[in-house]
Amino acid sequence: MSISPNITAMTALLTEESRATILAGLMDGKYHTASELAYMAKITPQTASFHLAKLVENNLVTTEKNVRFRYFRLANEEVANTLEILMSISPPPEIRSLKQSSQLKRLENARTCYDHLAGRVSVQLTKIMEDAGYIERSDKQFIVTAKGESFFQKLGLDLVGLSKKRRSFSHACLDWSERTHHLGGALGNGLFERYIELGWIEAKENSREIMITARGKSGFQEFFGIENLL
Repeated sequence: MSISPNITAMTALLTEESRATILAGLMDGKYHTASELAYMAKITPQTASFHLAKLVENNLVTTEKNVRFRYFRLANEEVANTLEILMSISPPPEIRSLKQSSQLKRLENARTCYDHLAGRVSVQLTKIMEDAGYIERSDKQFIVTAKGESFFQKLGLDLVGLSKKRRSFSHACLDWSERTHHLGGALGNGLFERYIELGWIEAKENSREIMITARGKSGFQEFFGIENLL
């Protein structure tokens, strides 16, 4: 009998289309009700509840109940990182309409990856920070340099506070659409929240899509030297 972890049990969870769609929907890092996730997966709330129970049982999803509703979210950053990797090696979705094509282009441009920014914009920003010497790649992490400390402080980030969070500080997260790495971890989350605070980006409700605002286009150009953002 094998004493290795049961990979087949986990992969079986992901091969069911509705469960895979639910997990993809939860990649926005927010809490959602079973009804919201059922709408995303185009299934009944009862069916969504069945799938969610399986995902909670296998520690892929966590749940929290308030007075009226039960909410669901990805269990942790590690689950999100694993899903992003699986997406990066999966075949592209079949596009059947202009609406789907437009939605995919927006997701590829800028989206959430659990609690940080992903997509073309995030990959560009990460590369700019590397080229400028603010961060350096070391295996699966990005290291903040002395030059980077000054840059992030100027941007308004509390690096000391971020480093105290019980999670990876600056994870190199594989981007499924760009097939290269963007900045994740506590630092990636700190940047994401700072972009929102500055009004540079806006999250679309019940979607992973991220919109770059007019203020954001100016801000990203001023701080990062990046132009022509969509």
